Amino acid sequence: MRVRPVGLLVYPDVHLLDLSGPLTVFDTASNLLLSHGAAPERPYPHVILGPAAGVLRTSSGVGVAVDSAFTDFDGDLDTLLVAGGQGSRMARNDPTLIGWIRGTATRVRRIGSICTGALLLAKAGLLDGKRATTHWAACRLLAEKHPSIAVDPDAIYVRDENVYTSAGVTAGMDLALALVEEDWGRELALMVARWLVMFVKRPGGQSQFSAHLQAQTAERPRIRSLQDWIVQHLREDLAVPALAARAAMSPRNFARVFLSETGQTPAVFVETARLDAARRMLEDSSRSVEYIAMDCGFGNAERLRRSFQRNLGVSPQDYRRRFRSRPEGPARNFAGHRPAPADL
Repeated sequence: MRVRPVGLLVYPDVHLLDLSGPLTVFDTASNLLLSHGAAPERPYPHVILGPAAGVLRTSSGVGVAVDSAFTDFDGDLDTLLVAGGQGSRMARNDPTLIGWIRGTATRVRRIGSICTGALLLAKAGLLDGKRATTHWAACRLLAEKHPSIAVDPDAIYVRDENVYTSAGVTAGMDLALALVEEDWGRELALMVARWLVMFVKRPGGQSQFSAHLQAQTAERPRIRSLQDWIVQHLREDLAVPALAARAAMSPRNFARVFLSETGQTPAVFVETARLDAARRMLEDSSRSVEYIAMDCGFGNAERLRRSFQRNLGVSPQDYRRRFRSRPEGPARNFAGHRPAPADL
C-alpha cells in the first residue's frame, strides 16, 4: 500500500465544490480502506495550497482553510489538482502561480484540473498537443487561446498521459473517482460511488460521451426505463421495431417520441451506448476486438472499426494503445464489505 498525498490548488473566488467534491471522494476512499483494514494509514492525505496560509474566500462566500502558501510548500505530492471558478481569470494571469504549476508538474505522478482550472494548466503549457476538456462555457475560450489543444466539449473528463482535465464542477468528483479506481480497482470505486450516491465513471477518464448520463435526460419514465435497459442489453435486437414493441408503441410514434425526449434518434443512442461499452472494454481488458464487437452488439470487428472511425477518428487498436488503463498494482476486491455509517 502506498500513501498518495493529494494537493488541491486554490485561489480567491475559487468554486467551493471544485475543492470539496474531489476531497470528499478521496476522503471516503481513505475511510473505506481504513475500515476494512486494507491500509495502515490514510492512503490519501491532502493539503490545500493557495496564495497564503489562512482563510480564503470562495466564490460562494464560504471560507476555506488554506494549509500552506504554494510558494512555501516543500512536501511531497503524488497528485496535484487545480480547482476552477470565477477567480480563474485572475489566477491565470499570475506568473508566480503559473510558474509554480509548471514546475510542480515535473515532480508529481499526475496533475489535473477541475472545471476552468484547465485554463491554468493550459497557461502553464501542460496541455499543449494534448486532448483536454473544461466547463462547456469555457471550451471555446480554451480552444481560441490555445489552438494546439484538442478541446473536447462533450467530455466528462479526459486523460492524456499523466495529465487529466474534467468538465464543470461536479465532474471533478467523477475525475477523483477515476483516480481512486486507477489506484485501487473497481470494487473500491463502486463502494465510494454507492456511499456518495453517484455514478462510477470509466477508468482512465477518456469518456467523450456517456450513454448512462444520457439515459437520465428523458422525462417520460417509459423512455428513461428503456434507455437503461438498452445499456444493459447491448447484444439484443435494438432496431426500432423491437424497441418500439418493448415500449408498447408503434415504430413511427416511438421514433418520434424518443427523438423528442432525448434529442437523439434511437439508432444514434444505441450506437453510442455500444461504443461507450466497447471503449470501456478496450481500456479495462485484453479481450480481442472481435470478442468486444460481439459482446457490445456490433456483430463483428469491421462494424466496430467503422463506428470508431466515424465517431472517434481512430481504430479500436489505436484507441486501446493510447488509452488503456494500466494500474500499478493488482485490484483489491472489497465485494461484500459494508462499512458502518460512521466510516463516512
